[in-house]
Amino acid sequence: MKLKQKVIFLAITPLFLALCAIALAVQYQANTLARQQKETIEQAYLASKEAELKHYVTLATHSVSHLYRSGRRDPATLDEAKRILSSLSFGDDGYFFVYDLQGNSLMHPRQPELVGQNLFELRDEQGRPTIQRLLARARAGGGLERYSWVKPSTHKAAPKLGYVIQLEQWGWMMGTGIYLDDVDQALEKVDAQQRGNIRNTMLWIAGIAALSALAVGFSGLALNLSESRVADAKLKALAQRVVESQEEERARLSRDLHDGISQWLVSIKLQIEAGIIRLTGNPEQQKAAQAVFEHTAEQLNNVLGEVRRISHNLRPAILDDLGLAAALAHLAEEFEHDSGTPIDFNAEGCTEGLADVANTVLFRIAQEALTNIERHAGASRIEIRLTGTPERVSLRITDNGSGFDADGIAVHPKRGIGLRNMMERMDAIGGRFEIASSPAGTTVLAQVDNRS
Repeated sequence: MKLKQKVIFLAITPLFLALCAIALAVQYQANTLARQQKETIEQAYLASKEAELKHYVTLATHSVSHLYRSGRRDPATLDEAKRILSSLSFGDDGYFFVYDLQGNSLMHPRQPELVGQNLFELRDEQGRPTIQRLLARARAGGGLERYSWVKPSTHKAAPKLGYVIQLEQWGWMMGTGIYLDDVDQALEKVDAQQRGNIRNTMLWIAGIAALSALAVGFSGLALNLSESRVADAKLKALAQRVVESQEEERARLSRDLHDGISQWLVSIKLQIEAGIIRLTGNPEQQKAAQAVFEHTAEQLNNVLGEVRRISHNLRPAILDDLGLAAALAHLAEEFEHDSGTPIDFNAEGCTEGLADVANTVLFRIAQEALTNIERHAGASRIEIRLTGTPERVSLRITDNGSGFDADGIAVHPKRGIGLRNMMERMDAIGGRFEIASSPAGTTVLAQVDNRS
């Protein structure tokens, strides 16, 4: 995987993980809220049904209250009470029922086949006694009781919520109830709606995650394309600068060889030829030949000095012979002599533990920094500090020149070639390069680990 792809991947992955975490949190909270809402709806619905049942029982009690208060227990009175109660209903599955305290069914308008039967031992599918529980609730003062009973409209067992009271004077248990399967269906519908809402929310989050990932990917691609164009422009400018530098160096060497060494060698050749001719002449000419050869030897010394100067500019031998500190000191002396700008050079610590390539890089950075100072800074004072520790070697070059916009130069495709050269040299050996510039001056810091 390429670096650009890794950057995009590292940008998308945290976003995707964050959206997944948000989705899980939203799903958890939505499920919790749905469960709480269902419980609240169920409680409210059942509370309303319980109140409704109490109201129905109260109405039924009022319907037979005139007979009950009469104190009569004859069959005619009891039959009249049964008739009145059997005529009361609310919906297809809403009715009243009457049992005596021994569990005999006395009145059941929806299931008349049960009338006259003793259902005291009747149990539901879980084995729980139905009539016994209702009788116990009635003897305890009346109230609500859940049980299972056959629903008249479907002829299937369904959960039911009953409300029963005891008519003690007649020895009756009277009650009514509502079937809860309708409640369960309503709650199931609420659950389905909530699940749909949660599913839609998850789909929205997934859609947002996909769009966000695409946006990050396209943004990264656009940024990569933009950076690639800038990098290509910088690379072209750098390549052009390298070619120009090579041509400049070749032209300088050509001038040095042609204008200096070549002409000196021609002059020396002519003088040697003249001296040889004079050696074959009279004594005075032979004596003059000696002076010619002495002058020729002096010119040869000048040629050797010029050759050493050219060689030093290409790669100073002192860097290989005496080390980085001595080479930098010599560079500072030459720069101070040529430019007239004073340089304060100081080396301390162990600075000789670096590899040859690292010594060369630091020396070239010093050369480039001094060249930039001479061309652009207008500085009146320069400091060079070479510091060595067991871990690293640091080179710090500071001037009091006019400074420049380091950030702007770094991104400009046609400027700052020397600055980028220094950065790339340090990157090549795994070093650290920093530059800080202001109107008060510029500081260049290069650090190389000793292992480099």
